[in-house]
Amino acid sequence: MSKLVTIYGGSGFVGRYIARRMAQAGWRVRIAVRRPNEALFVKSYGAVGQVEPVLCNIRNDLSVAAAMSGADAVINCVGTFDRAGKNNFDAVQNQAAGRIAAIAAQEKVDALVHISAIGADINGASLYAKSKGAGEAAVLAAYPKAFILRPSVIFGNEDQFFNRFAGMATMSPVLPVVGGDTLFQPVYVDDVAQAAVNGILNTSKGIYELGGPEVASFASLMHKMLGVIQRRRWVMNVPFFAARIMAGVLDFASAITGGLFSNGLLTRDQVTSLRSDNVVGNTAKTLADLGVTATRMDNVIPEYLWPYRPTGQYAAIKNSAKNLKKR
Repeated sequence: MSKLVTIYGGSGFVGRYIARRMAQAGWRVRIAVRRPNEALFVKSYGAVGQVEPVLCNIRNDLSVAAAMSGADAVINCVGTFDRAGKNNFDAVQNQAAGRIAAIAAQEKVDALVHISAIGADINGASLYAKSKGAGEAAVLAAYPKAFILRPSVIFGNEDQFFNRFAGMATMSPVLPVVGGDTLFQPVYVDDVAQAAVNGILNTSKGIYELGGPEVASFASLMHKMLGVIQRRRWVMNVPFFAARIMAGVLDFASAITGGLFSNGLLTRDQVTSLRSDNVVGNTAKTLADLGVTATRMDNVIPEYLWPYRPTGQYAAIKNSAKNLKKR
């Protein structure tokens, strides 16, 4: 019988790519999620019965253990940008990470992959970085041979980075960015998935930082995106002090409404995070060490950002027509 991998958060942005690749490698794949009925699309990644979504509450030991029962490998892709509520930074990125690792050790699972983030640091400036750092520490304490991946900002069809700002650019002549000079090293989501799969197949361990072949400032990335969607917009660099005030107002509005208004725009913790560059360290182990060739942004983002162009899928035809008129 083929081996079984349990992927916590396997229907999410990164998890679905890992699930597809694990299925292609011949593994049975169990997708542990809060709402299995919303993850039925993962069934198409393999043969009948090869990929199955199951109910799991990562805050509950018995639920995590049930989803892991009989697994040969475990991959934790669960993360959050929500600092409040039951599924907050600490509950998801620290406690749940430690819980999954502890149960994996107890069940004598052969391999554990934990998806973290560049900048994870238990003593970091932001609550997000601290929770990621605490999660890594909890994972390694329970499962010392864990394989930890720290990606920079991840891009791909379903990303919330280029898609989010491209959507904003269709509605406003101004594109405000906080930390325009902050450096990023965007990594393609399928490269992250390949790294995770290679780690499972080769029983890798330790911490790896994942970035693409290009390092660019936040503002430069926005200009690249605008070029792809063929729109002219003013990329306005918002000073940190102003961003802090704006985020404070939004956080306050969320607090006094009891969460009825959810601050998905800009939080004070995000402003703090944007003060630090998000790039692979000089001495870190990388994608290359895992046998993965990093994909360039130009090879991918035009394939999914075209809906944001003024003429959408007809942009190429329109440009060709212009060339004919010139002749």
